[in-house]
Amino acid sequence: MDTPAPSPVADRELVLTRVLDVPADKLFKCWTTPERMHEWFCPKPWTVSHAEMDIRPGGSSLIVMQGPNGEEVPNPGLFLEVVPNKRLVFTDAFASNWVPAGKPFMVATIEFDDLGDGTTRYTATARHWTVEDRQTHEQMGFHEGWGIVADQLAEVAKTF
Repeated sequence: MDTPAPSPVADRELVLTRVLDVPADKLFKCWTTPERMHEWFCPKPWTVSHAEMDIRPGGSSLIVMQGPNGEEVPNPGLFLEVVPNKRLVFTDAFASNWVPAGKPFMVATIEFDDLGDGTTRYTATARHWTVEDRQTHEQMGFHEGWGIVADQLAEVAKTF
């Protein structure tokens, strides 16, 4: 078996992989149901105060995260690829209608690999424009925060 070539942007990637005890279709549904994102999308005490999504390639999204002191962080973006129950790719490089963002930060790829036994290998990859952006995201707590979110996602997905 051939070994895959290393990613050409490995120095700009952050990756979280977990095996979650939930089928892939339920995880995908959780990711694509905006009215349930407040239950899992942010590490507590943060939450989602508003979410809207047009889940198709070229469709826009807006997720507004709200902090414990009422601060809000809007995250507009665009879906680049949507493969039901398998893969979501989105970016903050564009707002709706392919309008370029002021400062693109990353392209996120969420993969759902159904392991056939009711579990899913869940892989979240954040590819950044620069090494500095990757370092900033890592220092913000990518691994801890996205790990907490994966655990919350799994719990909420079980209710679908």
